[in-house]
Amino acid sequence: MERDEVYVPKTREDLNIPDEAEGHTIDYDEYLGDTPIYTLYMLVRQQLLAFPAYLLFNVSGQKNYPKWTNHFDPNSILFTKAQKSAVILSNIGIAFMVWAVSYSCSTFGTANVIKYYGIPWLEVTHWFIMITYLHHTSPELPHYRGKEWNFQRGAAATVDRNFLGWQGRFFLHDVAHYHVIHHFFPKMPFYHGPEATEHLKAFIGDHYAYSDRPVFKALWESYNKCQFVENEGDVLFYRDKKGQAVRRPADQYRNIGTTIE
Repeated sequence: MERDEVYVPKTREDLNIPDEAEGHTIDYDEYLGDTPIYTLYMLVRQQLLAFPAYLLFNVSGQKNYPKWTNHFDPNSILFTKAQKSAVILSNIGIAFMVWAVSYSCSTFGTANVIKYYGIPWLEVTHWFIMITYLHHTSPELPHYRGKEWNFQRGAAATVDRNFLGWQGRFFLHDVAHYHVIHHFFPKMPFYHGPEATEHLKAFIGDHYAYSDRPVFKALWESYNKCQFVENEGDVLFYRDKKGQAVRRPADQYRNIGTTIE
């Protein structure tokens, strides 16, 4: 939890949900219940706006970072000193694009710019958020606190997905199919992903996570089932809108008395 960079789970306390206690029933619908149409609206909002919100305001990012953490400050806690010049160059490029889009609006008309640039940009944002969200968000993936976290556990806490079959492999260069190996070896070229993944699977065994669930179905299920984690405990799994989890850690890593189904 303290070492997650993005898609950091909300806790029970973050959502103002009281702790479960023997003899006390919590009406989770009071805290998490929404109509399907509103849930769909919130999901679409996430798909279109979550990426710029994360870059600008660190939305869904690490909660322990300073309040105004963003991806445009060269001195941000997100970057090393060696990356400072790259951030400055990136900011210059973004400033140029802002000017180019503004100039295009005055030259070709705002409607045309929205049609040929704005909408495609939102579509790219959708795919980027969908892929990364599904990599890091699943009711079956563990999250770790404190001494239970290490690099190997953190790297394995992601899931490879059969994202749109051969089309996803071809057009997205295997980015969704072989993401676990990227966590272990982030500088490895993407074209080594398939071979390296086979070796990784043989080495870490059951700790390798893979899902062939249709991705749009997985997106809807993860968005509904991954609501919050417990305030306490060193190994955590997401709970759904009924306060239930599909997996549980061993007793020594969890709060005794919570509901698991």
